[in-house]
Amino acid sequence: MIDHLDTLLHRLFRNSIPELTSDGQVRFQPPDEDWRSIVTAITDADGNPGNSLNVYLIDLRENRRLRTNERERMVQGTDIFEVPPARRVDCHYLISAWSPVTVSSAIDPTVDEHALLAEAARVLGAHDELDPVAIYGLSSPPQAPPGPLAEQRFPLTLMPVEGFPKFAEFWGTMGDKNRWKPCIHTVITVALNEQPVRAGPMVTTTFTRTLVRGRPDTADTRFHIGGTVLDTAAPRQPVPLAWVELLDTANQRVNFTRANAAGRFVFEEVRQGDWRLRASAPPFGVSPVRDIAVPEPTGHYDIPF
Repeated sequence: MIDHLDTLLHRLFRNSIPELTSDGQVRFQPPDEDWRSIVTAITDADGNPGNSLNVYLIDLRENRRLRTNERERMVQGTDIFEVPPARRVDCHYLISAWSPVTVSSAIDPTVDEHALLAEAARVLGAHDELDPVAIYGLSSPPQAPPGPLAEQRFPLTLMPVEGFPKFAEFWGTMGDKNRWKPCIHTVITVALNEQPVRAGPMVTTTFTRTLVRGRPDTADTRFHIGGTVLDTAAPRQPVPLAWVELLDTANQRVNFTRANAAGRFVFEEVRQGDWRLRASAPPFGVSPVRDIAVPEPTGHYDIPF
């Protein structure tokens, strides 16, 4: 996800700062002596020497304030999967502005660098969080973000009051000839999503047995049964919001319910014995009747169209 964040920042600055007309004007390598050697060769879209932004990822820290142990559950076929909570990581960026112009008695490129730095701060300051759909939509022509970015949001903190704690050490490691330059310190939080883990098969039958103490003849067992309404395609997919009927062996309706958005349905308080299930939903119409036993030996109560 961090590489996608770099791409998102590149897109944000290119779309929002008019003087950055070339992709090469936004770079991510360390601002060391190698970087300084190529600054003068960076050009704008017309091939003229252009100012540039160096967007350097300097540090990564887990954001423990956003840590949670809550797991989400999802259904795939007849299995239940748990999605571990994503770790939240704060990505610390130092953003500096660079001019290709050589300092002389008549020219001070620092003014241009400060102007570009101010534009970068203005762009970042317009966002409490980065929305990839909105940022990519500013492209000409508008574009959709890469798949991993489409549903993500990235909280942003601009120039924390405490500053970057090792700023002097940072510039000291960039080479003995490198001078201290002002930077925008911004912190952007990303989620490191985990892969779903299979938790086990879906529970399709539960039962409740009641009786009066000392009266075995009063024993009564009722079942809760659940299944999925499936379409006609191969492989079959769930049919959301289908109507489901519970019928007796004479095809008389005993109960009915509606499946949820995942095609799942449940009938409660069903007595042991032989029953039938039938579903209906546009555009499939009415499904064939399915004969079941409660409890069903197969453990499945799915209804295919």
